[in-house]
Amino acid sequence: MALPHSWSNESGETADVLVLTRAGIDALIKDGKIAPGSAVMLAGAGTAVVVRVGASKPDISSPEALKHTLLAAKSITYGDPASGGASGVYFGKLLDRLGIAEQMKSKTKFPPSGKLAADVLVAGDAELGVMQTSELIPGTELVGTLPGDLNNITMFGTGLETNGKETNAGAALIKFLQSREAAAVYKAKGLDPS
Repeated sequence: MALPHSWSNESGETADVLVLTRAGIDALIKDGKIAPGSAVMLAGAGTAVVVRVGASKPDISSPEALKHTLLAAKSITYGDPASGGASGVYFGKLLDRLGIAEQMKSKTKFPPSGKLAADVLVAGDAELGVMQTSELIPGTELVGTLPGDLNNITMFGTGLETNGKETNAGAALIKFLQSREAAAVYKAKGLDPS
């Protein structure tokens, strides 16, 4: 797992608190970069189908309905798997699993660098978007999360960096990130609090 460029022991920069996906947290625990016992999961985001506000909501109630909806769509957008975003990587693999990856290539519009799939959707450049529930923006509307075992939940957590300088302040921040007040914000932003 690569660490974000903004935090790297090689560059001499340090952090007190790290917030990453579960996989990132687990890798840093294994590497001894997160203090033992300090890691906690905060919230999760499901993989969802999204439309522009006011557009009709297609049927995604079952794997077959989802497959039919994707094949019938004129255009779709999701994060480019090459960029490494969790929902894009997952959805690219899911298209292979559903056996429709080739049919979807010509109707897929990946977001440009620095933009989200939601931006492509709001601009009217795609009919459907697939993204994490936390990536919805004004102008988008949730159809629903992927059905059954096709849904992928990305968990986000936090922990104290082992070489952090402000461990008491970091521990206080982590405690706040676990509070009811923080959970209300997660929920408002499309995350499911742990």
